Amino acid sequence: MPIATVLGQPYHELPQDLFIPPDALEVFLDTFEGPLDLLLYLIRRQQLDILNLPILQITAQYMEYVELMQGLNLELAAEYLLMAAWLAEIKSRLLLPKAPELEDEEDGEDPRVTLIRRLQEYERFKTGAERMDALPRLEREIYVASALPPDFGDLKPLAPDVSLVELALYMQSVVKRATHFEHHQIRREQIPTRVRMAELLALLSLGQTLRLDQVLKAEEGRMGVLVTFLALLELCKESLIWILQAEPLGPIHFALASESEEGNRGAAH
Repeated sequence: MPIATVLGQPYHELPQDLFIPPDALEVFLDTFEGPLDLLLYLIRRQQLDILNLPILQITAQYMEYVELMQGLNLELAAEYLLMAAWLAEIKSRLLLPKAPELEDEEDGEDPRVTLIRRLQEYERFKTGAERMDALPRLEREIYVASALPPDFGDLKPLAPDVSLVELALYMQSVVKRATHFEHHQIRREQIPTRVRMAELLALLSLGQTLRLDQVLKAEEGRMGVLVTFLALLELCKESLIWILQAEPLGPIHFALASESEEGNRGAAH
């Protein structure tokens, strides 16, 4: 087993004139957790049958690895050397003929049985560990979101001020729609502005806001729309109602202004 291949030429040992700095970085791609892990790696790499283990071939490859590590001046654990001695014993028992007086006692016993049993047990644990490691793990593939959502409990929406230009444009569109309902020349009783102001205040006193299109009724004709619009302007002029709009070009609402709100609004102005 070569330790390196340079320009297609394998090297089985380090050259004598090779200079290695004391602080050189040594990288080993294949690391094993023990002698059984090394044996299982050799078996899987060559796709060997673990139940019919070619002990001579595996022993030779195992000893090559041990000699390679010793040639690199790496300290081997005692369990690697113990496994090497065990493999050598199994190899010798397979190669040497049995004594005649021991043939009856050990007839049919394979010296590889114990090693194969330990390899099978280790393979089950290693396969289970690999499957568990492949599962998503917290703080490795899965991270728990720790950011707190923003608290909008104390925030109150601020209604933008409504300009007179927007109010006039909306009034113009309502007047245009009102003309579509005048199919006959019918004279309607004129409603005084003060009466319409009282009606609007009565509706707003119920504690709810009214949209502009709710109070400007096209069925009342152009005169009724104008009277309602003038009543709204008078109420706004006398600071009895507020004109609200949640967003630019959005629907226009009217709300009753309380005394405390009037004070705050006056202070703001």
